[in-house]
Amino acid sequence: MHSILLVDDEPEILAAWRLILEDEGYQVRCASNGAEALERAASNVPDLVITDWMMPVMDGAELYRRLRALPQLADVPVLVHSAVPPPLGDGTPWDVCLQKPVSAELFLATIAQLGKRRH
Repeated sequence: MHSILLVDDEPEILAAWRLILEDEGYQVRCASNGAEALERAASNVPDLVITDWMMPVMDGAELYRRLRALPQLADVPVLVHSAVPPPLGDGTPWDVCLQKPVSAELFLATIAQLGKRRH
């Protein structure tokens, strides 16, 4: 079973995607901001992190930087799921970016592809 850490500051989004992902057989843990996500990921390394980009306390950009700085989390794929896509800048610091709203079919297919890359 693949474990997913789902990070979003909107409780309704967390609840909806958690139900969909658990129905597909994924083990899902949730966090409402990057700081909480980093703590959860460090204590139990997920197979995939799905994060919003714009959040209070610690945004997706800082979460990504801190994940990559920890050896046990440096290779965990990151899927950004955000209404406002992050700027591209000097390359993309994530594996995939999906703009909200996204269909469940595309979301699940993208997660499956990221899981194949990791295992």
